[in-house]
Amino acid sequence: MSVFLSEEQRAIFEMAQGFGAEKIAPFARAWEQAGEIPKSLWPEVAALGLGGIYVSEEHGGSGLSRLDGVLVFEALAMACPSVAAFLSIHNMCGGMIDHFGDAQAKARWLPSVCTMETIFSYCLTEPGSGSDAAALKTRAVRGDDGFALTGSKAFISGGGYSDAYIVMCRMGDAISAVIVEDGTAGLSFGGLEDKMGWRSQPTRAVQMDGCVVPHANLLGEEGRGFAYAMAGLDGGRLNIAACALGGAQAALDATLAYMGERQAFGQTIDRFQALQFRLADMEVKLQTARVFLRHAAALLDAKSAEATKFCAMAKLYVTDVCFDVANGCLQMHGGYGYLADYGIEKIVRDLRVHQILEGTNEIMRVIIARQMLAAR
Repeated sequence: MSVFLSEEQRAIFEMAQGFGAEKIAPFARAWEQAGEIPKSLWPEVAALGLGGIYVSEEHGGSGLSRLDGVLVFEALAMACPSVAAFLSIHNMCGGMIDHFGDAQAKARWLPSVCTMETIFSYCLTEPGSGSDAAALKTRAVRGDDGFALTGSKAFISGGGYSDAYIVMCRMGDAISAVIVEDGTAGLSFGGLEDKMGWRSQPTRAVQMDGCVVPHANLLGEEGRGFAYAMAGLDGGRLNIAACALGGAQAALDATLAYMGERQAFGQTIDRFQALQFRLADMEVKLQTARVFLRHAAALLDAKSAEATKFCAMAKLYVTDVCFDVANGCLQMHGGYGYLADYGIEKIVRDLRVHQILEGTNEIMRVIIARQMLAAR
């Protein structure tokens, strides 16, 4: 399946890259220090059609493909992987509502999702259920006034910052998905997590203590939440890989510039063949990662039976390769790479978590192997 880009797709990439360079990159370090992305950014993002990337045009979205999406997130992550990844979470939620919500849910939520007046977060992981997501314990009990939720979600990007949360919870013996609005009685948040990377994204536990939400806030069918979550993660894994790719590309671009200026032993260090070999290896890694990622996205768009396997493979391969490249770029900066002023250490810190979230890379191997064995 071809992964060559159309003129329209090139325009999408260049639009997102230009926006990131102007509106995100100059402020990324300050936002990291502040521990929060200013909400004034999101209307500008939405004005480009990036608030509802996977939402149909009928409901105010852009109706883009998964391949289009990875282009957007790669381009934005060249400015800041943390900001790009946060936007990808919001878009994953919007896509889930568009794909699985009923007409009432779509009319209720999607217009404000697309304008980013309502920022969404995704709540699956719990303190006792990370890789084993099906073991989650947050429970919803049906009552006359709605569903009463009790439980706690961990490591939630946008916890206490977002306007609404898609929460995976247990109803009876099955898992369902419900939407919980900020300000709902019984909803509270843990303290701000002090993280290695993604520091511009506020991350907190999301806690529910008898938190009652209307019956209409059930997303899709009762008992189908786990299937929705897994389907959402296929696209989420592509987006996280794309964010890793954009960050690593930015690190390599900065390294090329640095090596053309830095002198040692009477010449710029880009003249040393040993370092040229390292640059060549990095370029090969990023280009192969890019082709693999775009191929996996094309398979997901085509609804291929192999899409889940390829999404897992892309997430595993791309995030591992891109962290290695970014870390190698830090090494090639020498001591300067360890300083915040050069921007490389931030990329390394941001990209490390990409090997963990949306399913750890160990779990990606489990998914890949199971699909291989099932196909025998």
